[in-house]
Amino acid sequence: MTAVNDAEAQIATLTRRLDELESRAALRDLVTDYCLGFDTRDWDRFISIWHPDAVWEIGPPFGTFEGHDGIREAVQEVLYPAWRETHHLTSNLRLTFGDADHAHGVCNVDCMGATTDDVVQMISATYTDDFERRDGVWKIAKRAVVIHYFNPVPGAEMTPPA
Repeated sequence: MTAVNDAEAQIATLTRRLDELESRAALRDLVTDYCLGFDTRDWDRFISIWHPDAVWEIGPPFGTFEGHDGIREAVQEVLYPAWRETHHLTSNLRLTFGDADHAHGVCNVDCMGATTDDVVQMISATYTDDFERRDGVWKIAKRAVVIHYFNPVPGAEMTPPA
């Protein structure tokens, strides 16, 4: 191998590694924007993380929703009418790459929320994501949710500090 070929190979390796680091940051932002968008009811932020043909498998008791129209139905007609407020906390995000434009993510989520009738609920779940980069932009192509528990917290109130 010549010095020129060696330098080109090193540049290609560094370029690939830099792309993966930038992609990891973009994917973490998508996971964060899911939580921030949903919890603050910022529809533009929330829908911006999904590809137009994305699939959101929320699972029982909610179901599966497809495309932006299905996701809008899930949020605005099923979830928001049931919740007065929510606070999502994701952790343990693990990302793996199938290739430069396809990644897989798994993370845990805990969500504390209050229903419209002020029942505090604690939810624990795992999110499994398929991310795709299309036209240079990473978004979620599919999110599957496995709910581990979904329980009321008797006697708890969600009130701001006095």
